Amino acid sequence: SQDALQKLTEILNLSGAAACRDACHPAKHRNTTAVLGCLAEKLAGPASIGLLSPGILEYLLHSLNFQSHPTVMLFALIALEKFAQTSENKMTVSESCISDQLSLLEKWTDNPDYLKRQVGFCAQWSLDNLFLKEGRPFTYEKVDLTNIRAMLNSNDVSEYLKISPHGLEARCDASSFESVRCTFCVDSGVWYYEVTVITSGVMQIGWATKDSKFLNHEGYGIGDDEYSCAYDGCRQLIWYNARSKPHSHPCWKEGDTIGFLLDLQEKQMIFYLNGNQLPAEKQVFSSAVSGFFAAASFMSYQQCEFNFGAKPFKYPPAMKFSTFNDYAFLTAEEKIILPRHRRLALLKQVSIRENCCTLCCDEVADTELRPCGH
Repeated sequence: SQDALQKLTEILNLSGAAACRDACHPAKHRNTTAVLGCLAEKLAGPASIGLLSPGILEYLLHSLNFQSHPTVMLFALIALEKFAQTSENKMTVSESCISDQLSLLEKWTDNPDYLKRQVGFCAQWSLDNLFLKEGRPFTYEKVDLTNIRAMLNSNDVSEYLKISPHGLEARCDASSFESVRCTFCVDSGVWYYEVTVITSGVMQIGWATKDSKFLNHEGYGIGDDEYSCAYDGCRQLIWYNARSKPHSHPCWKEGDTIGFLLDLQEKQMIFYLNGNQLPAEKQVFSSAVSGFFAAASFMSYQQCEFNFGAKPFKYPPAMKFSTFNDYAFLTAEEKIILPRHRRLALLKQVSIRENCCTLCCDEVADTELRPCGH
């Protein structure tokens, strides 16, 4: 209720000065910013507007300063993203000149410190999608994609996953289980790709066909149906058909390299952690024998980077294999990952004939539902 939010605001008593207190205990500020982000996501609309008091806004903005711990900066930025889901809040945050600070933080996108790298990723995404800075070109307009022939597919992804402009890094900050497939499909031969773990939480990464469904709000992702199989290094599990079994690898950590080998001749998948392989997995081939894509699902606050062969692998298998980047092809237009507001603007330009089916918006309508008349 509005009264409960008002009481919470009074109890927290947040301000710019509060962001500077207890700087040696970043966990307190991280937890505070995380709670604010969760509330903003769940209460989008008038309640979110009421929650973003001047004191809370000042607290979150001060938490983005370089004096703050990177984990506090990260969750403060995510909280501001959540508040910006409501247009009035978005305008309020944008007017605070947040884009100036984000322009400094986006320089961390390739930082060897994986926590700072997350801050850089989110700062760049926010500048491209939410808090636009006048005179700053969008990242997709300046990124060099010359040598990239396979990437994560921005047209084959669940709704809240963030994909980098070069199409090789993904992150989830939603409370749902977000999934994506890559742009290249394989039907025969032996294939390999690698993933660098940026965060060590729950992700299910592996292989999936087009028949594998993304049910993000129900918590179903890669490895949760008969058409996909996934490696989970956080919970030390292999997932297939929504059932899991333990594997012998230790828990993955930031900076680890996970290898994914698909052998369609022998009908087996092999997973590697920093070059150490597990026994082959074969159960998925009882339902699918071709049409496989690299694919992944992400829980909240998780991020990783994919290598489909555009750069040397860290732990290439001993056997002969092919890479997506050697065989795939994308036009310059297909490589572009547009910011969401640009994508929405293009959708608004699409004209739909008056006699079109109201479900597919493609074919001419030839059926009427009764009694509603649709």
